[in-house]
Formats: sequence, structure tokens, C-alpha cells
Amino acid sequence: MTTRERADLIESLQTHRWFLVRTVEGLTDEQASLRPTASALCLAGIVKHTSWTEAGWARFTTDGAAGMADTTDDREDQWDLADGEALADVLARYAEVAEHTDSLAATLDLDAEHPLPEAPWFPPGAGRSVRRVLLHLVGETAQHAGHADVLRESIDGRRTMG
Repeated sequence: MTTRERADLIESLQTHRWFLVRTVEGLTDEQASLRPTASALCLAGIVKHTSWTEAGWARFTTDGAAGMADTTDDREDQWDLADGEALADVLARYAEVAEHTDSLAATLDLDAEHPLPEAPWFPPGAGRSVRRVLLHLVGETAQHAGHADVLRESIDGRRTMG
């Protein structure tokens, strides 16, 4: 059974995913790979990175720090379309990741906690609960949806969020 808190977390994450996906709607692969600002970011890369990050944190909720290290995606390749990869491929992968995360959010104990991996950006010995991971994903997705909106407006003037 989904509690109100779970439903709110899932709905918040889905809302920000929707903004991100809507921002790249109708773009060609070439447009999605453009870097129209001083930033090195491109729209395809933002979606790919957001998907990659969400998948890693979803694995963390079930497998702890080891789950974050277990990835077939190359950290450097997450910011561009790979040879032969299309925006549609990236969006399909993101939809799969989103479905998996939502199913975890609906079923896992939100208070379950795992120690974080050792990294300079995490305090030594710190851990994160499933709830905190989901809140982090909401924030990360919202932030990247905003980045994407700026890039899209720079490419063709279309604004998604305002």
C-alpha cells in the first residue's frame, strides 16, 4: 500500500522528470547534442546524466554503496550521445530507470539506511535513508530540468517551464 508520503515523493519525482523529458520533445539528435551556452552541457547529456544518476541511487537503496559502483555506464560517456546512440534511446532508458525507481519508492522501507561510499563529497561514515535518496533525486531532477530549459530556449526559443 502506498502511503501519502510515498505518493508525494513519487509524484514530485515524476513531475520533474516530465519537465525534463518535455524540454527535449521534438528535438533532433543534432539539436539535442548542441552546446548553445558557455556551459559544456547539452540536452541529451543532461537527460543521460540524470538517468545515470537516478539508476545509481536506485541501486544504492537496495544494495548500498556497492550498488552505486556497479554500473555498466561509463561516467565520462554520460554527458554525450555515443556513436550510434539517439536521443530516443536515452529517453527510453530514462523511462525504464524511472519505472524501476518508482516501484522501489512504492515498496521499500523509507527509513532503511545504507552507509554512503567513501568520497570527498560525503562526510566520513555518513549514511542515507531511502527517503533522503528520493528527496535528493527530486532536487537533482528539478535542477537539471531547469538547466535543460535554459539550453532549449537558447536553441530554438521554446520554453518548457515558464
